[in-house]
Amino acid sequence: MRKQILGTFVLLLFAFSFSKAQQSYAPFLKTSPQEKTVLELSNEISTALNAKNFEIIGQYKPMQSDDLLVICFSRKDLKQASLSFKDRGALASVLKIGLQKTGSSVTLSLQNPLYMFYAYFRDDFDKQKSVLTRIDADAKSILSGLYGELIPFGGELSADKLIKYHYKMMMPYFDDPSILENYDSFEQGLSHIQTRLENAVGVKKVYEQIFETERVAVFGLAFLDPEKGESKYLPIIGESHLAAMPYEIILQGNEVSMLPGKYRIALYWPDLTMGTFMKIMSTPGNIEDAFKEVTEK
Repeated sequence: MRKQILGTFVLLLFAFSFSKAQQSYAPFLKTSPQEKTVLELSNEISTALNAKNFEIIGQYKPMQSDDLLVICFSRKDLKQASLSFKDRGALASVLKIGLQKTGSSVTLSLQNPLYMFYAYFRDDFDKQKSVLTRIDADAKSILSGLYGELIPFGGELSADKLIKYHYKMMMPYFDDPSILENYDSFEQGLSHIQTRLENAVGVKKVYEQIFETERVAVFGLAFLDPEKGESKYLPIIGESHLAAMPYEIILQGNEVSMLPGKYRIALYWPDLTMGTFMKIMSTPGNIEDAFKEVTEK
């Protein structure tokens, strides 16, 4: 009898694990096209975010296009949860909504929180599962409550593949960061980066999240170089994924780093063919070079 009970338990545990691994997530969720202006919709979203205690920490126009807008937002529980993951977890402390105008209508998209949480928190996701799933539900309700059903798009990956994500063999994983600079202290690094960003050409700060007690800071950076920046590569890989923007760097202790483009771009454009990726083969290096310019001593 005991063996039967134990066997049943093992089978149930295996079934649960298999089900979790097989559940798939799209990187983005979108609304049906809305016959309103970008300004009208951004005002509606701002009100809805405030009602859920989210705070808008920055917004910008990718490619400096009036037809594109990204709204970056966060919340206290999201910040606390992300800081509990020591390996650059604060990169997930910001969520994003994109607005893309096509003709007379605007489509809104949300960077899928669970997609990002599984990719960035990986095997530690379950440690904060209840908090993260609540944040996920609240973020999705912002758009679904205003505009109806949300449609997944942009590809699909299982939780198991997100946890171990890399684009192709020999490509980087989440825990293969690009180190940009090392400083004498967190305070020196923070001051240096802030000063450099004030005078940067081709790179613009969209938001910053500073956690002084934890000695962590995250900067969302627009890459506006006309020859190498967003206007160069986004039209090739798809502006509809604009809720993945802007790119981030993270200062932890005295070290500032970023997720390599061969990981981060592939993560949010998982359906890219190798042929399309080759068309932007210089982009990961261009982004890293631009960010080194605003972080190097």
